Amino acid sequence: METKNSSQTSTASEKPKRSELREFIEMIITTLIMALFGITFVVRSVNVPTGSMNNTIYSGDFLLVNKFIFGYEGGIPLDGFTPHRPIRRGDIIVFKFPQSEDQNYVKRVIGLPGETIEIRGQRVYINGQELPETRVIAESDLEDSGRLNILEEHPTAGAQWKVYYRPGSDFEYETQDAEPLPELLLPSGRYRDYKNEPHYGIGRPFKIPEGCYFAMGDNRDNSLDSRYWGPVPRDYVIGRPLFVYASFDPNPQASLGERLGSFFSKGRWKRLGSLVK
Repeated sequence: METKNSSQTSTASEKPKRSELREFIEMIITTLIMALFGITFVVRSVNVPTGSMNNTIYSGDFLLVNKFIFGYEGGIPLDGFTPHRPIRRGDIIVFKFPQSEDQNYVKRVIGLPGETIEIRGQRVYINGQELPETRVIAESDLEDSGRLNILEEHPTAGAQWKVYYRPGSDFEYETQDAEPLPELLLPSGRYRDYKNEPHYGIGRPFKIPEGCYFAMGDNRDNSLDSRYWGPVPRDYVIGRPLFVYASFDPNPQASLGERLGSFFSKGRWKRLGSLVK
């Protein structure tokens, strides 16, 4: 009798343990499914590799993106399931680069479907009317004297730069006779149309096709955008960035281990939680 009771007690004690283990496994599976659903349909993480959106979004920012704000994502309609609205002028969007769909770009919507856009120097015209815009200079770029200090390791073509002589930096070159260069006409001193490199809306009107958007970077002089590769199809739009959840000074030449090691030393903690607008 004692042996039988002991066996029954042992069996009864194992049932709660198996039940708890099963509940734990089910909880893990449910959490993974919800996380996968959220990443697939609701939010997405995007890293910003360039400074084309300075001073709104900085290179090295990591953004959390709302994927259903504009109604559907990846061709899946969300009408009646989630709150959404049409894409508006001024919206910052994350989208697949039209010339390479495996790359994600972040730009601001300037032109809407069916509109005619023209860029003349620093001014943008929509259907013949100048688009009112506010330009901002980052405080960190201003010296105490009020002068603007712009330093880049690799200056981008198209910007205006002052050249200074540094003592001890002389170089010797050999000169050779060459054919005279043709005169270059640079409207507003900013750009030149090169042969076989089409531009969209620069110096001449361009009508945005239906179902497409004209997107430009806030850092206009250093942005590769719709002016150079054309409008963004609606199906390529992923969503709208919500806020910055991580940010640190990037170093493209650093290895993954070096980047992780310098995360805390180069982290821009003031950017954490910054809303994107």
